Amino acid sequence: QVQLVESGGGLVQPGGSLRLSCAASGSIFNIGDMGWYRQAPGKERELVAGITRGGNANYAGSVEGRFTISRDNAKNTVFLQMNSLKTEDTAVYYCNADIRQYGPSSRGYWGQGTQVTVSS
Repeated sequence: QVQLVESGGGLVQPGGSLRLSCAASGSIFNIGDMGWYRQAPGKERELVAGITRGGNANYAGSVEGRFTISRDNAKNTVFLQMNSLKTEDTAVYYCNADIRQYGPSSRGYWGQGTQVTVSS
């Protein structure tokens, strides 16, 4: 069984910063791509940032230059450093990981989500 547990969400003023963490645990052989998604009320879930096992990152245009994704492969953890936060960044943030347990195939797992609220 695999679990992804996010932490680091909260309430922050516009212009502030937050750092999200997501740790994977359980029977894991290895982890491929990892990413952060977000879903605001009334909107569809969208990709915020993704990172390969080798460290290549990609970002949504709306967060480019403000957010940084990173990972620690030894600890099965992915991070999202969010700077210069805007009210439109308010959403529930979910981490996703492509995890291989046994055999040659892998599948995607989701965390439970962490609320980020940007408000004055």
